[in-house]
Amino acid sequence: MLNDRAQILLKTLVERYISDGQPVGSRALQQYSGLEVSPATIRNVMADLETMGLVASPHTSAGRVPTALGYRLFIDTLMVVQPLSEARVQQLESQLQPDNPSRLLTQASNLLSELTQFAGVVATPKRASITVRQIEFLRLSDKRVLLIIVMPDGEVENRVLVTHKDYSQAQLTEAGNFLSQHYADLAFGDIHQRVQSELRQLQHDMTALMSAAMAASDQAIARKNEDYVISGERNLLHINDLAANMNQLRNLFNVFEKKTELLQLLDAGRHAPGVHIFVGNESGLIGLDECSVVSAPYKADGQIIGTLAVVGPKRMNYERVVPIVDITAKLLSNALSQH
Repeated sequence: MLNDRAQILLKTLVERYISDGQPVGSRALQQYSGLEVSPATIRNVMADLETMGLVASPHTSAGRVPTALGYRLFIDTLMVVQPLSEARVQQLESQLQPDNPSRLLTQASNLLSELTQFAGVVATPKRASITVRQIEFLRLSDKRVLLIIVMPDGEVENRVLVTHKDYSQAQLTEAGNFLSQHYADLAFGDIHQRVQSELRQLQHDMTALMSAAMAASDQAIARKNEDYVISGERNLLHINDLAANMNQLRNLFNVFEKKTELLQLLDAGRHAPGVHIFVGNESGLIGLDECSVVSAPYKADGQIIGTLAVVGPKRMNYERVVPIVDITAKLLSNALSQH
């Protein structure tokens, strides 16, 4: 536990370092903390904080910088969140149009990136019971067919199928009409079960198309269940704290590219209400050692269905970023529930 003076000095140090990006010396702490203490007293407190692992001294400066542990203490007990004004909230709400769920997720990702100038990430909802409104086949060329799956909410999945034989458009239209008539409004899992019992009753040509359509649909659902929308990752290239170490930057973008590890991290945030913050190696991901992830779950009709987050440097303005992530999650939840 820190006494009041140590807490004020640590809070001041973190805020000055976030603002200026430079190690903070005792004279700056004396000036900005509002404490009537000598520089010598401040240096003694800083030495204690360094012993506790809350601050560190870069070799090139007499000043100090917060460690990941220092940031954690600041976030948990010292920071004062700056709520967004009602006018600002209404402005953000107008940028999330509840006309299409997929577009909403992209809009939310863009919003997070634009507001913070970091990377905005929105994990797409898991869709174990996705249903079908319509299935169409379009002939592209010999043995190449475009499968079009229309979801009840208007989303469209397009997949190119390579078939064993060349189908005429009339045959493809007949197959699409048959599938739409018999399997509309069914979940893919239910369709699979019915297909197993009904395949023998179908013409062989339609059986082949059905099998290809189901395989393509499975791939599409698997991709949606293990995916996210990301915006503004290029912003991180211009942040000195990250760009100064090319190996670190390469590891960071590997995390974005591989997706699986970051999705697991975001999924962990689904089980905790409100905003969750991972500082540095708290994420357990090598590429995020010098980053922080500020995440919050979002809902549809009261049920948590996904997570959104901002990925940026540890030296981010948490007091500003936290309410942005929080309100974006709430606005996205409202928009999805209206759809």
